[in-house]
This record gives sequence, structure tokens and C-alpha cells, in this order.
Amino acid sequence: MTYSPKRAMAELRHSISMGARGTSSPMKRDEDSSPLISDIQPVDDDDGRGRHPYKDRDRPFFSHFQYICPSIGDDANSSRISLVVVIVVALLGLVSILAIVKRVNAPYLCKKDGITLHCPHVKEAPSLWENPYSATTSWKPCAERRLGGFSDLPPENETTGYIFIHAEGGLNQQRIAICNAVAVAKIMNATLILPVLKQDQIWKDQTKFEDIFDVDHFIDYLKDDVRIVRDIPEWFTDKTELFSSIRRTVKNIPKYAPAQFYIDNVLPRIKEKKIMALKPFVDRLGYDNVPQEINRLRCRVNYHALKFLPEIEQMADLLASRMRNRTGSSNPYMALHLRFEKGMVGLSFCDFVGTREEKALMAKYREKEWPRRYKNGTHLWQLALQKRKEGRCPLEPGEVAVILRAMGYPKETQIYVASGQVYGGHNRMAPLRNMFPNLVTKEELATKQELDNFRKHVTSLAALDFLVCLKSDVFVMTHGGNFAKLIIGARRYMGHRLKSIKPDKGLMSKSFGDPYLGWATFAEDVVVTHETRTGLPEETFPNYDLWENPLTPCMCKA
Repeated sequence: MTYSPKRAMAELRHSISMGARGTSSPMKRDEDSSPLISDIQPVDDDDGRGRHPYKDRDRPFFSHFQYICPSIGDDANSSRISLVVVIVVALLGLVSILAIVKRVNAPYLCKKDGITLHCPHVKEAPSLWENPYSATTSWKPCAERRLGGFSDLPPENETTGYIFIHAEGGLNQQRIAICNAVAVAKIMNATLILPVLKQDQIWKDQTKFEDIFDVDHFIDYLKDDVRIVRDIPEWFTDKTELFSSIRRTVKNIPKYAPAQFYIDNVLPRIKEKKIMALKPFVDRLGYDNVPQEINRLRCRVNYHALKFLPEIEQMADLLASRMRNRTGSSNPYMALHLRFEKGMVGLSFCDFVGTREEKALMAKYREKEWPRRYKNGTHLWQLALQKRKEGRCPLEPGEVAVILRAMGYPKETQIYVASGQVYGGHNRMAPLRNMFPNLVTKEELATKQELDNFRKHVTSLAALDFLVCLKSDVFVMTHGGNFAKLIIGARRYMGHRLKSIKPDKGLMSKSFGDPYLGWATFAEDVVVTHETRTGLPEETFPNYDLWENPLTPCMCKA
């Protein structure tokens, strides 16, 4: 994490809060001194020559200018000279004032969409709903820019061979795998067979690529980058071999492998066998150990080539429109990605507020699902405390409500909730709903008939959540994951104007645990801490996740 003086000040405030508040009461501090009361009392001179300004109020106006011409007032001629001097000084002052006013109000040149415009000097007031314009104009998307203006791809029968991948996991993990597959095909100059979206044990979904994405657009958009075919070539008769045969599978690819690994270890096997499957393929390509043009290609796939089917896009537009018009007039809306499902709570191994019965049931669930991590359970309490201090625990719905209210969002805020079934149900959601009653999900925005067409594929419903969050005025994440980082990255790529709030969970845990911290101080800490955590331009550093921050490889200086 980069050093932030404001965040450091907030942490320092927490570190000294116990001692400071324990030794000095507010009443005592108020009695000690006040900045509005002066300790210096006026003193009268013995000789009657007081120094108060009102004693000079009846002196002639010109006498105040005697430092310019000491002889002012000696005779009529001197008076006329002094009058001229005063008039000249006054005129010069007036001209200076007018020049300053004109300078402040004068337009300056700025560029928008490549066109030079006259833009007024206006100091932007902080906004709850968008990032400052002045802070978001220095970068622009440029992933579409290719090195060379024409296709240099060989015909399909002249590539090095074919690669085939299973895109595993949920929708967003599959999306990343598809982007990486295109990049790997480019690295090895291979033909990519349209990826298969593998059924996931958690999602239990059998969606095909063409059920969720526009295949024609995908292939056509990337025609100058990578050769892509819809299916396994007809000459390869035993297609099941790609799914089961070890002889047709490359399994030893390390996580975040460099481009050179594929050239040295995978390419020879593709040349030999002509068709090879790569699996597993989750996070099997690095960021800083591949050419920048490859990273730019991954952004091209993510932000331009992968488009959802028109019916998904249209339904998402309808839901976003309903969110903006829930009050009868146009209003902004917030999208909240609430990650507090039972599986996420269990996997986190964090401790949360609950009854003894709830905690006992969660312990049994963790022991069953993750026995190696659970062991005998004796070490988990210390582990939970450490993880919460480090900001590695999902935020509870009530904690999210307090943070949003501290930021200044009013009770009337319209909030779209993208979430699975919240652990704890209505009781767990009650604090958030009480503070922000205008919470809705896609199931409440759309009719059952409207959503029935999308229920055939779980990933179609996930795609609706993705797009409605992407189109929101403010997006708030509560825990990590592919969904949140892809949303934040896409909103950054769109120009950084849209707010994407990433709560500082480590600092918030200190605030929630400080019994002496008043609301005003807490609210100030929240606002100051999150001034730079709203999706503003942020320089990347080694091993930074390309999907959350595409700035360096995929965006250019405006």
C-alpha cells in the first residue's frame, strides 16, 4: 500500500485516542483556553498617547500617505501633488483588481474528445456521486491501439497449432481466463479454439460461450490479433481425447507464468501434437513478465471484444433506468456488491457478531468444508483477530451502512444490491436496511416473467448484476474478488469519472473497536481516508492486478 499522510494521521489519531481521552476531559480542555479569547489586555500609555486605531480616525485622509511624501500638508502646491499621487495609486489599484477578476473568469484551453475548447476556471465542490473532473482528465483509454495498422496473421493452416482451454469458475473468473487464452495464443502464434465454459462445482451451471457472449463480435474484433475458430477442426476425429487424454494436455503451467515459459515449454508440444489442451488455466499468465503489447491485448479482449448478448445488455439497461427513476424523477444510484454469503463467511475464517448457536454451527461448517485449515479450531480466534486488523475480513451489512452514512450519503440514497443469499438473512441485513431503506435487487426491480428467460443460466443473472453495477453512479465493494476488481478496472478504463469506493477495512476495524471515538471524528476519518480510494488514476507497481487497474499498459496520457 502506498504511503498516505492523511491515512497516517487517521491511524495516529487512533493510536493516541485512549491516552488522550483518558487524561483530559472535554470540560477541562474547554476551561484551559479558547482560541477566541485573547490573553493580551490593552494597555494605556501614561502620557495619554494611546495606540488604539480609533484615536486616529479623525486624522486627515492624506496624512496616511506621508510615508510617500513627508512634506504633504506644508502648502497648497504639495497638497495638489499628493492628490495626483493618490489618484494615480487608486487608478493603478483599480486596474490591478480588474485584471485579477478577468484572469479568474477568463477561459483557458482544454481538450475534450480531441477538440480544443474554452473551459472556465471553476473550483469543483466535493461530490458524493462523481470524482472531480480535474483529477480524471490526464489519462484516456488506448488499448485499441495496435502496433502496426494491419493484420500480419498467417492463415489458419500455417499457425503453430491449436490450443484449447476450459474457462473454470464463475462468470468473472471465466472472463479473465478467456482474456489470458487469447494472449497465450498470440504469444505462441497459435490458433485458439473457442473456450469452453466449464461447469463449476459451486455455480453448477452449464452455460456455453455463445449463451452469454456475442461470438461473432468476439471473433471479428480480434481477427487482426489472433486466429480464432468456433470448434475443434474436423480432421481431429477423437474430440473427447482433448477432455481426458494426458497426452493432449499441458498440466505443468505455473501460476502467473512468464511469456517465455510458454515459448520454451508449451510451444514445442503444440508443434508436435498440433492440438493441445491447457488445464488448469486459472491465473496462468503473469503481468510484469510479459510484453506490454500482450497486456494491451488482454485489455482489448476484456473491454472491447467480450460483449454480452444484446438481450442481456438490453435487460441491464432497463434495470439501470428503473434504478434512476424510482423516485419519479431522475436520480443517481449506488451499486453495492455485498459479499456476505455463508460460503464467503466460512472461507474467511473471520469472527463476526452472532449468537453462540450461530458460532457453533459456523465452526462445524468450517470443519466439514476446510478440515486442513480448521484442524482442531484452537488457533482460529487469534487468526480471526489478525485478519481483521489487516483488513482481510468481509464487511458486515451493518458496518457498510455506518461507513456510507459517515461519508455523507443520505437515508434516501437508492442502492442496488448485487449479492447472493446473505448469511444471517433479514436479521443480518436489518441495520443496513434501517439506515438505507431504498435497497433493491434485480428480483425486486424486474418481474418474474422478465427474469425467467435468464434463469436458465446462472451466469446470465450474474451478467445482469455486473452490468447494472458497471452503469451505476457509485460502486461500493465490501470484499475482494474477481467481480469487484473487474468492475473497478472497467470504470477506471472508462475515464475515472465514476466513483468506485474501496473501503479501507484495516483502518475501519480500528475505528469500530475504539469506544472513545465520537461520531464527528469517525466521520472525518472515513472521509479523509477514502478521498483517494474512489477509483482515481493510480500508478501501477510490480505485480499489480491488471484487471483492477489497467492504467499503465492500457491507458495513455491525454
